Amino acid sequence: MKKKKYLILLFLLFPFFGFLFYQYGYDSFLFHRTTDAFFTQSLENDALSLHFTLAEPEKYGISVNNAALPVYSAQNEKQSQASVSAMATQLSYIRPQKLLLEDHYTYNLLTSWLEEQIEGYNYPYYEEPLSPSSGMQSELPLLFAEYTFRDKEDVDTYLSLLESVSPYFRGLIEYETEKSKAGLFMTAEDAADVVQQCDSVMNADKLLSGTHFLQTTFESRLAQLLDNGLITQQEKIEYIAHNNRLLTTVVLPAYQELGDSLILLSGSGRYSGGLCEKPDGRAYYAWLVRRTTGSTLDVDGIYLLLQKTFQKKFSDMKATLSQYRELTGNTPDPALLTNGFPLNNPSDILTDLQARMQQDFPSLSALTSDKINCTIKNVDAALESYTSPAFYMTPPIDDLLHNTICINKASTSDGIELYTTLAHEGYPGHLYQTVYSSLYSSVQNDQPVRELLYFGGYVEGWAYYTEQLSYEYAADLLTGADSRSAAAQLCRLTSLQRDLQINLFSILDIALHYYGAEKEEILQSLTSFGLPEETALRMYDYLRTSPATYLKYYVGYLEMTALRQRAQAWWGDDFSLTKFHQFVLEAGPSDFPNLTERLKSTAS
Repeated sequence: MKKKKYLILLFLLFPFFGFLFYQYGYDSFLFHRTTDAFFTQSLENDALSLHFTLAEPEKYGISVNNAALPVYSAQNEKQSQASVSAMATQLSYIRPQKLLLEDHYTYNLLTSWLEEQIEGYNYPYYEEPLSPSSGMQSELPLLFAEYTFRDKEDVDTYLSLLESVSPYFRGLIEYETEKSKAGLFMTAEDAADVVQQCDSVMNADKLLSGTHFLQTTFESRLAQLLDNGLITQQEKIEYIAHNNRLLTTVVLPAYQELGDSLILLSGSGRYSGGLCEKPDGRAYYAWLVRRTTGSTLDVDGIYLLLQKTFQKKFSDMKATLSQYRELTGNTPDPALLTNGFPLNNPSDILTDLQARMQQDFPSLSALTSDKINCTIKNVDAALESYTSPAFYMTPPIDDLLHNTICINKASTSDGIELYTTLAHEGYPGHLYQTVYSSLYSSVQNDQPVRELLYFGGYVEGWAYYTEQLSYEYAADLLTGADSRSAAAQLCRLTSLQRDLQINLFSILDIALHYYGAEKEEILQSLTSFGLPEETALRMYDYLRTSPATYLKYYVGYLEMTALRQRAQAWWGDDFSLTKFHQFVLEAGPSDFPNLTERLKSTAS
């Protein structure tokens, strides 16, 4: 009888527990299930991105049976768009106020990101995956060269990815053909540049001689596996032969086919200037700026802010120059910060930066006792013309201890330029921000779906913000914190010159793509700033083929600076640089409206 009463009681309680689940657990359950499925689905279909996101995907329930690069087709594009729209619809059923604090923040970021993605579908064929400045023809080999081999399975997956280069490029050819039919194909000059890159990056003579960087880097990674006992000598020999065969019979012909196809399409483009020449180009650019910077300002507002900032920084530069001349009686000599700089070894520079940043930034030791390693390597000579002065290879979220910074020696000078570049890419820039935010996120058990969301304004804005701080560290290194010394003033002048240059490039980007400035106007502005004519021509082409790229850095930096000013106003006496930086790092990559709201909540 008692047992029956207990059963009746439990039966009566079921509706109550169901009500509690709906009130307090249903939304969280649905949010986690939806975002986990989206995360898994996105990476299962992109084995290359998966490898750079997760070192051990099986722990996240992700497996890839047939590793291949994602191939473009009109049908695949429709399916991808449908998946994003379905995700947005599913999230609309969730009540964000019922989510835990960090889940609520992720929800806000994700819904904003999805809205931007969906709006972008209104501008088909405006994106250029084969840009001569940063297209996949040069990016893909770089990713292959930096593809980590942790075990034999990684080698097998890598070789499968090489095998898929041909269908991947055919997908790009299909996209470019559709783009041509829409009248939006690149200029004949750009097509010629891309063809030349295809011939240069995948050089047949180097492949024949065995000296191509995709051969030498492959062999060095295999050597590490051999040393660790993960493969045998015979397996190493067989893998090398397999790699050589794929490079010569699959990858090289794929590059040749891509180049031949671009030659056939060359001349079909109708536009040669900024995006505003194209039918929906102005609206597309406005969307691109919003997505790229994460700022609430519209293009007109950003343009005015840039001009106002330029005028202020120019006044600061004139005043600093006057102080320098009063101190020395000489004209500034930039060579003093190159030839006379005390640190030129990259490892020593990173060590110095880590020591100097302690006064302004929270320590990583609060999140991990493990050593954070960083390998510094030079960009292969074959890629120097197509890569930035330096770049940080973001590690998988489950392998944050192993980091890589690549330096392009052809465009990065020693001295203060190398010092501030390593601050941008390393400490307290990209490496530090990535490791800190990811470690904090793992402690909080944040949703991994955030790894799919890229907020360029935050990421590059933080890096440029910390780069500017590093000029002060460089001055301390040179002078022992004597801010009135000639060396300190020279560091300040160099910082302002760099700042004005990035600001000008951002202004000209908007002038070209949104307001319709002519080529001659852009070139005149660049040469008036002091750039040689040949450099000005290259910069014009970069601005034309990489719209909004500089805005990502500079507008992100201005937004980060404005956020710091808000924190000072809202926190009052509780403000410190360390506290502010910790807030930004713990929030992780975000758009600035959500980041500002998060900051506001700390002041209430």
